[in-house]
Amino acid sequence: MKRVLSIILGGGAGTRLYPLTKLRAKPAVPLAGKYRLIDVPVSNCINSEIFKIYVLTQFNSASLNRHIARAYNFSGFTEGFVEVLAAQQTPENPNWFQGTADAVRQYIHLLEDWDVDEYLILSGDHLYRMDYRQFVQRHRDTNADITLSVVPMNEKRASDFGLMKIDANGRVVDFSEKPKGEALTKMQVDTSILGLTPDKAKEFPYIASMGIYVFKKDVLIKLLKRSLDQTDFGKEIIPAASADHNVQAYLFDDYWEDIGTIESFYESNLALTQQPQPAFSFYDEKAPIYTRSRYLPPTKLLDTHVTESMIGEGCILKKCRIHHSVLGVRSRVEEGCVIEDSLLMGSDFYEPFGERQSNSENSVISLGIGANTTIRRAIIDKNARIGCNVTIVNKDRVEEAERESEGFYIRSGIVVVLKNAVIPDGTVI
Repeated sequence: MKRVLSIILGGGAGTRLYPLTKLRAKPAVPLAGKYRLIDVPVSNCINSEIFKIYVLTQFNSASLNRHIARAYNFSGFTEGFVEVLAAQQTPENPNWFQGTADAVRQYIHLLEDWDVDEYLILSGDHLYRMDYRQFVQRHRDTNADITLSVVPMNEKRASDFGLMKIDANGRVVDFSEKPKGEALTKMQVDTSILGLTPDKAKEFPYIASMGIYVFKKDVLIKLLKRSLDQTDFGKEIIPAASADHNVQAYLFDDYWEDIGTIESFYESNLALTQQPQPAFSFYDEKAPIYTRSRYLPPTKLLDTHVTESMIGEGCILKKCRIHHSVLGVRSRVEEGCVIEDSLLMGSDFYEPFGERQSNSENSVISLGIGANTTIRRAIIDKNARIGCNVTIVNKDRVEEAERESEGFYIRSGIVVVLKNAVIPDGTVI
């Protein structure tokens, strides 16, 4: 894998994940109480022995830069690195990244200097565990110019994705973006060609792109330089290249979730608490998900009832009830609180004891969740200050709302309290 360079696409403004992306890049959004989205593809690379990793981003990249600098420092005796490449203006191109392919094109002068055979293009907002060595080996075995990683789909979900057709050799011969009706039926393929059992192939007769690719080095450089008006890999570059290049499909038959929306992000986090075995587990010693070391103290539980939940390190929970929830690092929940079906991202720092006492005497709301507060089906972003006797339950069953001045949004019926928001005592949402 020393001959592979990985390029992780950080995505655009992250409008579908707003307001979680209001103050941070999409790959920097916290995940599972202690990780960030970027940790998933970077860890997959490290576990696959790919150590040359660039991350392309252009929006709110300060916290992403800080996280990567603190988390991924390889030995000086290797070529390994994880480095952020932010959008920049040049005399040749004064524009922002216009799409996935354009982001790579703007840094092609840097990428082509590397003495590698393949470029591995990854997405920064997916949750999955994958050994890229098998992916790259399939690319080499079929002498492909481009290989796309695909997931099998049943008819119910297929129309939500970009689908492909393959021939008997696994070569991609047709593309269709979110087809419906008869157009959907035409995209059925024999997925047993890619390794599914006959029974499973009948159940999953479609293949959808995961948005991750392996390119031969010279092929990617040629395609990006010849088609300057094509800015997206999945919709333009790869479909156009399939006519005169060997484009192969590699089947990934395991858990994969695109967590690009508030609803999918919320569901993916809470799914981690499933028993007896969640669909995706962070407890795999052979392929761990890495993140920065914080050296926090253990979590303290004082007469607290916790069921079906994940609690990050350094939390303090007092006489409260936590059910089917994920609590991030340094979360603080005071007595009498009920937290259900919720994601609390925690805090970036601790408030000193003296400061909390002073806050109490001066009616200032302290960091964390105040006493006798109830939170259900909500996402509480980092460093939120939620007062006492607050109720966050979406009592009017609102599907969508933008109440930024009041410190929260509602997306798909999920209340999202903003980072650094202050919710006064007695508030009902």
